Amino acid sequence: MSSFGRVYRVTTYGESHGKAVGCIIEGMPSGFEITQQQIQYHLSRRRPGQSSLTTERSESDTAVILSGIQNNITLGTPICISIANSDTRSSDYSQLSAFPRPGHADFSYRMKYGCNAESGGGRASARETAARVAAGALAINYLEEKHGILIISWVESVENIKLPEDLIWTDREEIDRLGSIEITTTENGDWFYKNCEGVSIDKDGNIINAEIEGQREIVNTRCPNPDAALRIAKKIRDTKIDGDSLGGIIRCKCYNVPSGLGEPCFDKLQALLAHAMLSIPSTKGFEIGSGFEGTHMLGSQHNDCFLNSEKGLFPMTNHAGGVLGGISSGATIDFRVAFKPVSTIKKPQLTAKWDGDLEVLEAKGRHDSCVLPRATPIVESMAAMVIMDCLLLQKMQSSS
Repeated sequence: MSSFGRVYRVTTYGESHGKAVGCIIEGMPSGFEITQQQIQYHLSRRRPGQSSLTTERSESDTAVILSGIQNNITLGTPICISIANSDTRSSDYSQLSAFPRPGHADFSYRMKYGCNAESGGGRASARETAARVAAGALAINYLEEKHGILIISWVESVENIKLPEDLIWTDREEIDRLGSIEITTTENGDWFYKNCEGVSIDKDGNIINAEIEGQREIVNTRCPNPDAALRIAKKIRDTKIDGDSLGGIIRCKCYNVPSGLGEPCFDKLQALLAHAMLSIPSTKGFEIGSGFEGTHMLGSQHNDCFLNSEKGLFPMTNHAGGVLGGISSGATIDFRVAFKPVSTIKKPQLTAKWDGDLEVLEAKGRHDSCVLPRATPIVESMAAMVIMDCLLLQKMQSSS
């Protein structure tokens, strides 16, 4: 299905190499002020071509509001947002007529539909997530302004490089600042990395003190630790040059979520969040609270005992990740999402063609070597859709 949500319902449309992708949003409350610039902020954090660490495909991802918003005020009617595809290169995918790409959806789409998109990944492409971010931007802004709910995510790890501390991050701009790396490329082709604290390393990972002259570029790892960000930037670039790809983990926290959201049994809040996160391309795992690490604890260690606070009864710890019995407890909702290495790589791979003959595939096209730096706004958007939907449903069910 191409729709998500019950009250705040989002339908996305379009393929990666079609004329546009976009979304239709139903259930957005009327009278809420939202500007195109507010939507654009989130789209710009996700857009391709934003740095040399990401895909070379360059899209402005400009949101065009076609309906449902007038003079920056929501009308309560369906909102349609379109995002043009302006930098398509279908010739890069001429091999799809001969090969199903390993790890990609080419094979499964053809098994299901009897055909698949001739270029790009069609609906399986992460290009579709631009529409999700546009829809999520409205929910993010509504939740922040009307209810003080803040949804923040960051890159916790890439391959074996992990953010060393577990801190509370509540500012996207601070995450971007700490995760920013300056890459300097010299005339002879060498490159050097510098983090926001002024620590510089060369392409071999050696710390250097001299100021290097050359062409400078700012890239964003969205890992809010200068040392880890430095190593992540180098790892992604090295892997990209090698024609391979990397995976990692995104951490997300939702602050100030009121208690009582979510439904018993099948529509538990954590189940809806898992559904949302695992619908994002390249995701392979979801855990909330203590997650799999909780299996190493005793019940006496894992239980979140209550104390009496200004908010009333409140859990002292948060191993449950903000959800009890599938319903929000009022504690911070805390979860992680695992992203696999990108399937389309440029390294030669021995694989079967559609006709069954083995042959070496060297995939073409412009793809991220690691999706993590661009995926944080997607995770935030999907989380916002879930919480927005649950909040509006709770209002409908409440007698007060």
